[in-house]
Amino acid sequence: MRFIDVFNGDADGICALVQLRLAEPRDSELVTGIKRDINLLKKVQADVGDKLTVLDLSMEKNAADLRRLLEAGAEVFYADHHQSGDIPQHAGLSAHIDMAATTCTSLIIDKYLNGQFHQWAITAAYGDNLTAVAEQLADEADMTFEQREEVKSLGVYLNYNGYGANIDDLIFHPAELFKQCVAYASPFDFIHENRAAYEKLSTGYNDDMRAGLTIAPKYQTEKLAVICLPDEKWARRVSGVLGNELANQFPDRAHAIVSVKDADHYLVSLRAPNSNRSGADEVAGQFPTGGGRKAAAGINALPINQLDKLIDVMEKQYA
Repeated sequence: MRFIDVFNGDADGICALVQLRLAEPRDSELVTGIKRDINLLKKVQADVGDKLTVLDLSMEKNAADLRRLLEAGAEVFYADHHQSGDIPQHAGLSAHIDMAATTCTSLIIDKYLNGQFHQWAITAAYGDNLTAVAEQLADEADMTFEQREEVKSLGVYLNYNGYGANIDDLIFHPAELFKQCVAYASPFDFIHENRAAYEKLSTGYNDDMRAGLTIAPKYQTEKLAVICLPDEKWARRVSGVLGNELANQFPDRAHAIVSVKDADHYLVSLRAPNSNRSGADEVAGQFPTGGGRKAAAGINALPINQLDKLIDVMEKQYA
């Protein structure tokens, strides 16, 4: 029997697995990747009795491989907040799915564990740009202003680390970053006791954000802004968190952050307006490599000649 943990390489996926493995430590095989690598179950082979944990990955996008693994005799614990499609009715599947715009996988796990490692869940909520939700949870947990600023920054940094066109773009491999985090029962312990890792994340994020915020929109209206970034590692890293920052600065505006993936394709990060956290998944779904959730989505490989089409689709969605 093998234990296999499959998780999105962003703040939500990492913090969800941190909570589970603090509650139930396992010597697991780790399967992860960049934030936009959403078909991770394709990389997994399993046999009868193997135990899989799958976190923060759309069940709909992994449906065929989920069925394959269940039919092979694996037991699957699946928690997620993205589009699920039809959830298989199978004795080997334990599904914990909540697609509400006000939740994330770490909050689903937080409920499952009855709040055992609640501070890691709040960290993930901040990182997943659920700022209002995170603030409410921080209020209920009696966090001081300084404490909430610390976990907010960590959540943003963890999330930032997952963005890029490939693993080489990232500051930390997500599996390594998970190992760094799971050594600490709380995010505050990580922040204060693992200064080298924390400061590496902090420096990378802040340097990249300063560069990203200098880029003027290629296309802009009251309802929509499209920002095209240069062909640089920092630009591919910053694409998602730059979208979060601009969504917070301009809450009534939708955003598309476009960076170069290769000679023929763009990598696109989509954000719905914070005042209307819906429609990003519908925009992304009109392109073959698109996916995500209502408030935030992405397109993994947008043909360069379809940028105008993307603008048209977003104009219609957010008219």
